Amino acid sequence: MYFAALLARTEDGWEASDTELDDVETLSDLIELAREASVDDDIVVVFIEQEDAWFGVVRVEGEEDPRIYVSDGAAAARSSYGEILTKELLGDDQEDDGTDLDALDLDGTEDGEPDGVDDEDDDGAPAAAGSVPAAPVGDRLVLDDLGLTEKELLALDTDALGTIADALGAAEVLEAVR
Repeated sequence: MYFAALLARTEDGWEASDTELDDVETLSDLIELAREASVDDDIVVVFIEQEDAWFGVVRVEGEEDPRIYVSDGAAAARSSYGEILTKELLGDDQEDDGTDLDALDLDGTEDGEPDGVDDEDDDGAPAAAGSVPAAPVGDRLVLDDLGLTEKELLALDTDALGTIADALGAAEVLEAVR
């Protein structure tokens, strides 16, 4: 089960609305929803969470490209809405667009592999080329200027959205739509 909400910054603070994802099939659909909620092209933060398995944050400001963070790329990639976000972050199938996921610098390491991840699956077989990392992916500074540092974002696990909303000063408005 998913929970999704939009937080739109206004002159008077944050306004939250429960977000229905039924009509969202692409990242463009999600971004359009966020832009419609925006007041004067100000910041809109979209929260998506799947039963404490993963959460995602999409930040939209005016016509700028969206900034996206996903707490666990592998878990998100196995769900329909998470797949929308991870495809944007990591690209479609590397055979389709030439993206070499093994070469991406997803966590700041030299070769792009997250620390502690080996080259084998749980059964000892070689890991599939282009597999999505079971680690955070995306813009780790997505909320830094709004009160949640990279270190704090990476430390989140359960009730992540509540903690994020609290850091933004929007905990009460988020709770109203939960």
